[in-house]
Amino acid sequence: MSESDTLLSCTDVTRYFGGLLALDHLDLDVHRGEVLGLLGPNGSGKTTFFNVLTGIYAFSEGRAVLAGRDVTRDTAQAVYKAGVARTFQRSRLCLSLSLFDNIMVGNHNRLSLGMTFNLLRRRAFARELEANFAAARDLVEVFSPALADRMNEPVANFPMLDRRRIEICRALISRPKLLLLDEPSAGMTHEETHQLMDDILAVRAHTPELAIVIIEHETSVIERITDRCAVLNFGKKICEGSYAEVIENEEVREAYLGAA
Repeated sequence: MSESDTLLSCTDVTRYFGGLLALDHLDLDVHRGEVLGLLGPNGSGKTTFFNVLTGIYAFSEGRAVLAGRDVTRDTAQAVYKAGVARTFQRSRLCLSLSLFDNIMVGNHNRLSLGMTFNLLRRRAFARELEANFAAARDLVEVFSPALADRMNEPVANFPMLDRRRIEICRALISRPKLLLLDEPSAGMTHEETHQLMDDILAVRAHTPELAIVIIEHETSVIERITDRCAVLNFGKKICEGSYAEVIENEEVREAYLGAA
């Protein structure tokens, strides 16, 4: 890959929690349009990396550059505006709100939120609402045409698979450059997981320029949807390459299975 293909470049990313080293001088690049699997046993620093990159935790050391912009000291809101969207391990939907309202939470940077606009410019408000509803519906249709017919139903009515789809749509509605998926199949059955991975592949076909980093423990999923994998252990990158390469790596095997 050439330098122009690199969307995100992370150098020496380090995070301490008191005396605990959670990320240990991590170097990681993400290329435009690729799906990168982030692997490692529980506690290896995968979610911490997402939290540091998205401004939830501060960098203790190191640097991150996204599309030529240094986002190391940016707030979570600034990182979002720069083009990074994410999902979380645990569902963070507002169950009493409609499917459409939940998706619009992820689009607040593009909405006209001023009181004057919303109260006095009613025609412009109606046009914006109509355009956003159409955009959200088109996005949901990529995942499930049947789900797209239920845009005004409260999210509490939907099963886990559909809720995960809605969370990913909420992240995608802001048109990010980089999508971070933190264990999107958590709490789902094997069959539901494979359906969701079909959806992610459909998203990739729909937006081929989008880069995706996914944390996932089910190896068959990672093998199927990723172009490349990076493996962490105790906050340090121990291996990087194709799925076939990393599963044959002795250090990776030891991290997951323990020393012989």
